[in-house]
Amino acid sequence: MKNTIVAMLLATSALAYAPARAADNAAAAIAMVDKGAAYLQKNGKEALIKEVNNKNPEFVTDTTYLTVRALDGTQLAHPTNPKLVGKNMVVLPDADGKLFRKEIIDQAAAKGKGWVDYRYNNPNTGEIEKKSTYFVKHGDIILEAGIYKGK
Repeated sequence: MKNTIVAMLLATSALAYAPARAADNAAAAIAMVDKGAAYLQKNGKEALIKEVNNKNPEFVTDTTYLTVRALDGTQLAHPTNPKLVGKNMVVLPDADGKLFRKEIIDQAAAKGKGWVDYRYNNPNTGEIEKKSTYFVKHGDIILEAGIYKGK
């Protein structure tokens, strides 16, 4: 009986913590994009691209990182996967066939900012997980920061 109560308390506390953590991570993604936008305004596009590609710790944290994409879909900066820089992967879908990069570009053009949900491989777990990316269009580029939300 005692073990059952302890297990129930642990499960309840884990469930209570999960939404707060997701909200914290969403706030971190927004803050990361905002930080990138402030740097962009102060230092210019080329300086931001260079700093992101150089893995400046200002643009990489435990929960998210900043990327920069051109409006045509070409990846201009990516701090954790430099092989993506210079590539346009708009036609490559997520695990469910969703063209999420195209959706980001289309929404950025139409609304200026927002969130796109999709499923993608989490390099930390090696699993396909739910992911949300927050994005803001600035001139001819899109600043993005994504968060994983688990299975």
